[in-house]
Parts: sequence; structure tokens; C-alpha cells
Amino acid sequence: MFSHSQVWAAIDRLARHNQISVSRLARNAGLDPTTFNKSKRAGSDGRLRWPSTESLAKIMEATHTSTDMFLSLMQEQEGGSASRVSDLNPIDAFSADTSATFTVPAAVPLLGLAQAGTGGFFDDAGFPAGQGWDQVEFPRPDGETIYALEISGDSMKPLYRDGDRIIVSPGTSIRRGDRVVVRTNDGEVLAKVLLRKTASQIELESLNPDHPNLTYDLKDVDWMARIVWASQ
Repeated sequence: MFSHSQVWAAIDRLARHNQISVSRLARNAGLDPTTFNKSKRAGSDGRLRWPSTESLAKIMEATHTSTDMFLSLMQEQEGGSASRVSDLNPIDAFSADTSATFTVPAAVPLLGLAQAGTGGFFDDAGFPAGQGWDQVEFPRPDGETIYALEISGDSMKPLYRDGDRIIVSPGTSIRRGDRVVVRTNDGEVLAKVLLRKTASQIELESLNPDHPNLTYDLKDVDWMARIVWASQ
């Protein structure tokens, strides 16, 4: 028999072996990018959720993985030690097994906010891709794929200053009042507060009163991700 944790761990390992995040693995297989998110592995009542046989078949086909190979991934020894972080691609360093907890700093991808507006640094889901990323240490990596951006400008003063580094989590749910990074289809990247989101628009707050609030049609927004941590 195999366990719930073994199946999900095998999916995580399959993504890492292909040097991609679990979100990219899902997209490559024609699935919703959140299909394999940590939040999808258990219900709000704590009941365990299993991946469907269809989703498993699709990711094995997309990665040219045989059933025997996937079974071997399920049988690999569970990790959980901090030393494993150094073995992972920086982009995937936070897609480790749900049982793993890292208590030492690890590197996450870092890019300047202005530079992020140019092409080639993100995939369609807002995850880091391509070359040119630096690295910054993040004290307790855990959960979904995350990366760092460096603030430029003063529109978020006094909360964020020019040169501050923020940690962004594309897979984390966003609510009204959350601090977010938004990338428009024109390549503009903004760090703001989400004031309001409707079926067609988002309204963003600039904490610095010298900068106006902004409203965008959702069709003009490439992606939006939540800020989960900032350097001081």
C-alpha cells in the first residue's frame, strides 16, 4: 500500500527532477496551475485530498515518466532536513515535502522591481523563470514556491523604502487589504495594497499620499501575487 503523503511527495519530486515548480508541472500537463498546491492536499475540515488518476496520468505523460518510475519516486526516503535545501534549484526550493520544515536560511530568487517589468523573467503563472536572477536569504522557507523582489521608488513609503526586499508568493490566496505585487500586460510591475477586486477590475492603494490610487481592468493585468515578507 502507499500513503497520501507518498503520492504527494512523488509529485513534488517529479517537479524537482524536471527543475520546475509543481505549478509549472501542472500547467505543462494541461491542468490548472493550483492543482498540486499544498492548500489543495487537505480540506478545511482536515480531510485528506488525493490527486486524481487523470491528473497523475497527465503529469507522467508530460514528463515522459513511466508508472514504474513514478512508483519509485513514491518509495524514495522522506526528507525533512535543512541540508536538502542546497540540493534544490532556487526556484523550486520551497516546493519540498509537506513534512519538511527548514529552520536555517535558504536562497530564494531576487530581481529588481523595475527589471521585473522586462520580458523573460516570469512564466505565465507569475513564477520566476529565465536567467539573471540574484539570490537573497529567507529565514524560514516553507510551503509554496516564493521569490524576492527589490523595491524601487517611494510609492509605498513609509511601509517599504527604495532598496527594501520583499518575498512574493504566487500560490498564496489574496484578500482585500493584502500587500501585493501586480504586473500589467504592458510590463509595469507595482507593489501596492489591494483595496478592492471585482469581476472586472482591481483597485490598488499607494500608501504614500503623494502617489494616487490606481484602477486596472483585469484584462490588462498579467498576474497578481501576495507579499508575504519584507526585509527591514
